Amino acid sequence: MAYGILADLVMGAHLGFVLFVALGGVLVLCWRPALYIHLPAVVWGVLIEFAGWTCPLTPLENWLRQLGQEAGYTSGFVEHYLSAILYPESLTRKVQITLGAVVLVVNLLLYWRVYSCRLSYGSRGEYSSR
Repeated sequence: MAYGILADLVMGAHLGFVLFVALGGVLVLCWRPALYIHLPAVVWGVLIEFAGWTCPLTPLENWLRQLGQEAGYTSGFVEHYLSAILYPESLTRKVQITLGAVVLVVNLLLYWRVYSCRLSYGSRGEYSSR
């Protein structure tokens, strides 16, 4: 039972990381120091998708499920809803690259917004003509 709970926590963290990679640029708009955590996360997420690598959280989760003698995602909220999001059956190489490109474009647009706001406002929030 404990291994199943740990596997569920890993899956939840995995989903949280995916969401942070995809949408964390919005947090950077509101809180600039998040950039130092978000930017490396985006690089990692895009590399995973473009290179076709497996995120280390996936084998960790599977290992924990095996230790807990679980056959896989057979029951429960976490398995039923989150598994389909993180591990869709239709995930082909082409879809993976497309997802990576979408994440990259969304984050480039968000960071462009952060950069353009920085040019428009001084470091203390005053308007700058630069």
